[in-house]
Amino acid sequence: MTRTTIGALVGGTDLALHEAGLPLLNMEIPVTEAFFAFDALTDAGVTFERGQRFAVHQRVAYVPVRGLLTPNSAVLERYLGWSTYHGIAETMATLSASDEVEAVVLFFDTPGGAVMGIQSAVAAIQACAAAKPMHALVHPLAASAGYWLASQCQDLSASPGSWVGSVGTMLTAYQPVQPGETGNQIYILTSEHAGAKRPDLSTDEGKAISMVRLNAMEAEFLSAVAQGRGIAVDDVPGRMSRTDDDKMGGDVFWDEEAVSRGLVDQIETLASFMSRVAGLYAPKKQLRSRAYHAKAAAAKASASL
Repeated sequence: MTRTTIGALVGGTDLALHEAGLPLLNMEIPVTEAFFAFDALTDAGVTFERGQRFAVHQRVAYVPVRGLLTPNSAVLERYLGWSTYHGIAETMATLSASDEVEAVVLFFDTPGGAVMGIQSAVAAIQACAAAKPMHALVHPLAASAGYWLASQCQDLSASPGSWVGSVGTMLTAYQPVQPGETGNQIYILTSEHAGAKRPDLSTDEGKAISMVRLNAMEAEFLSAVAQGRGIAVDDVPGRMSRTDDDKMGGDVFWDEEAVSRGLVDQIETLASFMSRVAGLYAPKKQLRSRAYHAKAAAAKASASL
């Protein structure tokens, strides 16, 4: 039996969603609870019980904003722990009025979601920020509708490697082009200033926009590899290519070829690796010096008098 997808909850409505969140639309609506702890907060000593929208620790309220954002999909909030605009608005109102809360911290991990209903959450965050210090950390994504919300915080940080932006809206719709269940054609329309939100890779313009992003990320990648392996950054593409053309880099290598190219230091079995590491950090047996033995003999002689 075919189950209803999450996309059916927001299908046909305008979306403020980064392309990384599109696969979530194809997920089936869950029927069993699956509580996912927010490890970043748990590691900091802030724990959440199932169903909690926020937790207070040392007079600071911590609020996760995560998952595919919807107006009021209680099933996704209950079963997956994803945030809703209704829930965010209620939470902000509660924290604004609480005498036990001095500041609010929002943790963002969301590709965005629906446009419908977001205005209430935006207004609630703005009102809370006017009443109390409002901090936010993007960890690792606040895109589209997620960034719409995050941008309202007075103090906004992002952990290393996190993504922000994807400002703009889009509409995804299906239209039948031939009979049968597979006869639908998908259409994607982006708002006027959001052409890069979902580039059309069938066009030269779309490819060029995507290449800017890909090359920027590649440059960071090459720089990090060069620094970590002690290789000149200009040499990294050549070491990753099996031809004389640096643009044909990106291949994978193993065994002695990986060593010869400077990609790894040595090849060793798991047992050898564990033995070597254990030997490096095993407690060292202390050698007694002549002075130590002389002092010990003198102390022993004194004790026998």
